[in-house]
Amino acid sequence: MPPARKKLKIGILGCGAIGSRIAKSVARELAGVAELTAVYDIQPEKVQKLAQELRKPRILKKSFPDLLRSCDLLVEAVNAKETALLIQRALQSKKHVLAMSVGKLLNGEKLFRLAAQKGCFLLIPSGAIAGIDAVKAASLVNIHKITLTTRKPISGFSQVSYLKDRGIDLQHIVEETTLFEGDVDTAVQHFPQNINVAATLALASGAKSQMTVRILTSPHYKINSHEIEVLGDFGRMVSRTDNEVCPDNPRTSYLAVLSGIRTLKDFCKGTRIGT
Repeated sequence: MPPARKKLKIGILGCGAIGSRIAKSVARELAGVAELTAVYDIQPEKVQKLAQELRKPRILKKSFPDLLRSCDLLVEAVNAKETALLIQRALQSKKHVLAMSVGKLLNGEKLFRLAAQKGCFLLIPSGAIAGIDAVKAASLVNIHKITLTTRKPISGFSQVSYLKDRGIDLQHIVEETTLFEGDVDTAVQHFPQNINVAATLALASGAKSQMTVRILTSPHYKINSHEIEVLGDFGRMVSRTDNEVCPDNPRTSYLAVLSGIRTLKDFCKGTRIGT
């Protein structure tokens, strides 16, 4: 008989809308292959609330080191200035990582090298866009141009300091308005909670320098929409994904959260940890 599969121990870093939804999915849907063993957030009330909702008081951890000691795989769901450093510390501790804040990996080649050195997986979900597999295939030849056009409701940009610094008053927008047009690095820097899809697309294509990102809003938008056009030696590819916003966070597409859950499920069901 094959050796019994040891359950993968899952730790969640960040107990906001995304982290909480993934935690609940692990607890309720992956019981046979994984176990939610730790949750941590710098806001203790969020951790306590999640632990109470799941009726798992023992998963509550009071520090990041405690979280790492209690898991085999870390789900990163924080999108903070130190996110890349936290991912690095997890990999150094030989923990697999599912990174939801893909923008933090845009120039993170050293993190991918570290994962390989430590024998760990650094997982990147496809996020709120379709066609990533096709983009990866297209990257085997020359890609000449990529345009990402993102449209989101005004409510999704309420905390973006880039707009305030430029005197853009969201309350005065009455028609479709371009908030940003430029390169990927600048887009991710100024819209870290809105444009993870740009980083995902750049990483999948390997053609960051050929990318242009456009971010639009309108009082008439009710959903998050991402339209992609890719031109290359392979031909032309066009896709559009219209996303419902996450019920808990208007800055996030629901599909992005579901993508993280799907990636985690596939990894857990296809990986054997120990014997």
